[in-house]
Amino acid sequence: MTSPAPEKVFGDWHETLLRVRYSETDKMGIVYYANYLIWFEIGRTEFCRARGFSYRDMEENEDAFLVVAETYCRYKAPAFYDDELLIRTHIAELRRRSLRFGYEIVRVSDDQVISEGETGHVVTDSTGRVRSFPEGYAQRLLAPPIVKSQSSGQIVPTEEGPA
Repeated sequence: MTSPAPEKVFGDWHETLLRVRYSETDKMGIVYYANYLIWFEIGRTEFCRARGFSYRDMEENEDAFLVVAETYCRYKAPAFYDDELLIRTHIAELRRRSLRFGYEIVRVSDDQVISEGETGHVVTDSTGRVRSFPEGYAQRLLAPPIVKSQSSGQIVPTEEGPA
């Protein structure tokens, strides 16, 4: 059964900015396909951080792990070295023992959606046994962000350079 939270909560996107590094591209200068899954992970990590907790909090304090059970990625346009990308992340579904994140990756220079996808997660304990979300974490995921979007996940250098 899906959480009884208002539908608009599931549409709230968190945005994280990053710049494509040279090591993320292939010989043709195009981003290697597996990096999109890494960027999805960055997006969901920053989504949680913006709501006041980290994966580490759940793992160490609550013996709860978000195991990736399913992934999907649709590649719509290539990304290239030095492109500035916006990772957009939202909750697509939240159940008592599982969670689904949705993603869009957008090239900032032309506002082109270059990929979209989802990851499905099951909550387990450290032995791999399926369990429910720890007290309060599902509510935090559905709550509005308490940390300003893009601040903690920003990996793009500022124009001013190092401080």
